Amino acid sequence: MKKSYNLFFLLMATTLMVTNCTKTGSTSERSGALNSSAAEKVYVAPGEHDEFYAFISGGFSGQLSVYGLPSGRLFKIIPVFSQDAEKAWGYNEETKPMLNTSYGFIPWDDSHHPDISQTAGEIDGRYVFINANNTPRIAKIDLTTFETTEIIEIPNSAGNHSSSFVTENSEYVVAGTRFSVPVPQKDIPIKEYKGNFKGALSFISIAPTDGAMNLEFQILMPGFNYDLSHPGRGKSHGWFFFTTYNTEEANTLLEVNASQNDKDFIAAVNWKKAEEYIKAGKFKTVPANYAHNVYDEHTHTATSTMKKEVKILDPAECPGLVYLLPTPKSPHGCDVDPSGEYIVGNGKLSANLTVHSFTKMMSAIENNKIDGEAYGIPILKFEDVLAGVVEQPGLGPLHTEFDGKGNAYTTFFISSEVVKWKLETWEVIDRKPTYYSVGHLMIPGGNSAKPFGKYVLAMNKITKDRYLPTGPEVTQSAQLYDITGEKMELLLDFPTVGEPHYAAGCPADLIKPKSKKIFKLEENKHKYAAKSDEDTKVVREGNEVHVYMTMIRSHFSPDNIEGIKVGDKVYFHITNLEQDYDVPHGVSMIGANTSELLIMPGQTETFVWYPEQVGVWPFYCTDFCSALHQEMQGYVRVSPKDSDIALSWSLGED
Repeated sequence: MKKSYNLFFLLMATTLMVTNCTKTGSTSERSGALNSSAAEKVYVAPGEHDEFYAFISGGFSGQLSVYGLPSGRLFKIIPVFSQDAEKAWGYNEETKPMLNTSYGFIPWDDSHHPDISQTAGEIDGRYVFINANNTPRIAKIDLTTFETTEIIEIPNSAGNHSSSFVTENSEYVVAGTRFSVPVPQKDIPIKEYKGNFKGALSFISIAPTDGAMNLEFQILMPGFNYDLSHPGRGKSHGWFFFTTYNTEEANTLLEVNASQNDKDFIAAVNWKKAEEYIKAGKFKTVPANYAHNVYDEHTHTATSTMKKEVKILDPAECPGLVYLLPTPKSPHGCDVDPSGEYIVGNGKLSANLTVHSFTKMMSAIENNKIDGEAYGIPILKFEDVLAGVVEQPGLGPLHTEFDGKGNAYTTFFISSEVVKWKLETWEVIDRKPTYYSVGHLMIPGGNSAKPFGKYVLAMNKITKDRYLPTGPEVTQSAQLYDITGEKMELLLDFPTVGEPHYAAGCPADLIKPKSKKIFKLEENKHKYAAKSDEDTKVVREGNEVHVYMTMIRSHFSPDNIEGIKVGDKVYFHITNLEQDYDVPHGVSMIGANTSELLIMPGQTETFVWYPEQVGVWPFYCTDFCSALHQEMQGYVRVSPKDSDIALSWSLGED
C-alpha cells in the first residue's frame, strides 16, 4: 500500500480541535436552544412517562445508566462490570461470582457499547448487551428486571472495543479485540509483533428462548487493531463488518507509525460461511481459560464456571470467510444503514466520509476482483466497492446512525458537530455544533432496520463551561436534538454518569408492559430463603453461623439474636416478604463491609459479618419503607470466643 509520511494533516487537525471548541454559541444560538418551543419538546409533566428509554454506557464507571428521552432524567444505574454500593452488586454473596474472571475477582472495568436485542432486524426490548474493555467480557441485562443476568469472558482478546453488537435476529452478539496479542500468549519480544500477534473476533450465540450466551467460535485475524463493528441487515444479513487500523502492525509510537498507510480496512466477515465451516469441522479446538457467569432469577444466586477451550477458524484456511475493504486511514465507526446496502467507514484522518456498497462488494467477490491479500485474506479494490463519498463534511468523523428516512447523521470530534447528510446523493443537509468534542451519537433504533427517527443523542467527551464548574473534573454530557424536520434543533443538554461513550435507545412501550414488579415468593428457590416468619432460624455449623431472616414493614424476624461469638463468620440470609410493587427493604450491620443490601420484594440476599468485639451491635433497615421505618431494627449480642451461651433468637418476646 502507498505510504504517506506527511503529518501536517494530523497537526492541523489537533489545532482545529482547539480553535473550533468555542466556549458558547452566539446570543441567538443560546436563546434558540432554550426557547419555549425547545423546552416544551423535552418537558414531561409530573406523573407522565418519557417516550424512550436511553441506555447510556457508564464508560470508566463500568455500569449502564438508564435515562428517559426526551426529558434527560436519570432513572437507574444498572450495575454490570463494577461493584455498586447502592445495589450491593459484587458485595453480596449472591452477585460476587458475576465479577469473577480467569484473573480472579475484578471489581471495576470500563464499559462502552450497549446494544439491544433484535427480531427481524428490529429492536425488541428483551435484552441489552454491553462490553467490558479492560478484562474482555460481554454482559447481558434482562430488561424485565433491569438486572445483569449473564457475563461471559472473552479469551484471546485484549481491549474488547468493537463490541457488543447484535445480529438482526439476535443470533450472535459479536466482540472484536482492539489490541492484537500473541495467541496463545507467550513470552515474545514486542519488536517481533508483526506476523506474530493476532486479533480475535468472537461470535457469542444467544439462545432464542432465554437469551443464554455461549462462545461458539472465534476467527483469528491478522495483528491489526479492530475498532468498531456492526452487523449486516436485510440484503447483507449473514455478514459482519469491522473497522481496522494499524494495518502497519506497528508496536510503538502508534500516532505516527500506525498512520503511514493511505488506507486501512473494513473487514467483512461472512458469519453464515463461518457456521458452515464449523459444521464441517474446519476449526481447531484450542485451550482457553475464561469465566462464564450466570445469575439465576429463581435462586437469586450467581454461579461462575471456568471454560477451558474455544473453536478457532483461520481465514487463510477458510476461503470466502473474510474479505478486506480498503478504507481511508484510521477509521473509527463502522455503520450499516437500515437497508443493509451501505457500510460507512469513517477515517479519522480523512477529510471525507467513505461509503461502501454491499452490492458492489458481492459483485467484486463473484468476479474475483482481488487487489492483493493480507495473511491469506483477499483485499478487494477500493473503487470496486465504493458507493460514494461525502465531500468535506467535517473534521474527525467518528460514528454514524440513520433515521430511516434516507438520512445519516455523523459526529465529528475535531470540528465538534453533528452533520446530517443524504444517502445516495451524499450531500450535506445540515450541521449543528456540539460545542465541545463529541464522541458517539445515538438515534433510537438507529442501528437497526427500523429506526425511530425522532431524536439524535450526542455524547460529548469534553464539556468545559456548559455547566457549573466542579473542580478540574467537569461533568460528562449528552445533547438531545430534534430531527423530525429538515434541520436539526438542539433541545437539551443534560449531565450523564461516567463517560457516556455510546448508547442504545428503545421505545418505552416495548419494555414497560414486560417490566417485572415483584419476585413471587412461591418461586423463590434460594437455598437459604425464609418465606415466612415461621421459617426464621439461626443455625451454627462450627464457627459459621447462618441466620435465616425475613423483613416486612416494619420489622426483622428475628430482631434479637444471642449466642454469637467473637471469631464467628455470620451469614445473614435475608428474604423480603413484601409482595407489593416498589417496596424494597435495606439492611446494614455495624462493622460489616457492606453499607447495605437492597432487597427487592420476594428476593433473598446474603451478606457476611465477622464479629470482632464483645458487645451488643445493632442492625437496621436502610431503605425508607413505612412511617415506622425508624423502628425497623434489631440487635446481635456477641460474647467471648470461649462463651458457652447458646444460640437464641426472638421476635416480640420478653
